Amino acid sequence: MTSFREAIDARDMDAVEAMLADDVVFRSPVAFKPYEGKAITAAILRAVVEVFEDFHYVREIGAAGDVDHALVFEAKVDGLAVTGCDFLRFDENGLIVDFMVMVRPLRAAEALAREMGARFEEIAKVAAQNS
Repeated sequence: MTSFREAIDARDMDAVEAMLADDVVFRSPVAFKPYEGKAITAAILRAVVEVFEDFHYVREIGAAGDVDHALVFEAKVDGLAVTGCDFLRFDENGLIVDFMVMVRPLRAAEALAREMGARFEEIAKVAAQNS
């Protein structure tokens, strides 16, 4: 089985989507309200891989089989360097039930918010089609 990190490194978004629980909760670094459900989370993640440039994980925290993992990443958004962390919680079936992202610095987070905001109408449309 492919790990989440391996799927992201390969840009295999179908594999990433298969790892999401139907009731996954996505906590965005730039939105106040969490997004609930597999369809919207998958649509957001598909858009994020287009927004981030030179995305790569630099560290993984958590042992195989642990329910909680943290994946530290580096990327660029609109030419600005960003460092962030994906916090993943897995259920007893190995599916992601909670996905929280944090990014820094503020200017890069603001650029991410602009880029994702510009795509959000399409993200919502894709999610609605896949619900």
